[in-house]
Amino acid sequence: MLDDLPNSIYVNVEDLEWQETGHAGVTMKVLRRDVDGLGFTAMFRMQPGARLPRHRHTGVEQTYVLEGSLVDDDGVCTAGNYVWRPVGSIHSAHSPDGCLTIGIFESPNEFLDS
Repeated sequence: MLDDLPNSIYVNVEDLEWQETGHAGVTMKVLRRDVDGLGFTAMFRMQPGARLPRHRHTGVEQTYVLEGSLVDDDGVCTAGNYVWRPVGSIHSAHSPDGCLTIGIFESPNEFLDS
């Protein structure tokens, strides 16, 4: 299956549609999905004041902030900076001024609050 892939796969991000995430003010563009269907890479857009409820990371999550800032229980990640969260970590996050990020997930988060 992987033998059929080209050496480089280019994604025109502008052509991708923003998708709803189920969380008010948070949309995403999926850039890549792992063959197993669990891991993925996506661009996320959070509107000012948008929140992600408390959730557990079932795999490592990596986030690079392109614009704005992302705040969680442990600190603030601003534009041009990077944060990663280990397997099993639990937190909530919000963006007071809005943000644009790239997230790389080994597997989907488990949301604990509705």
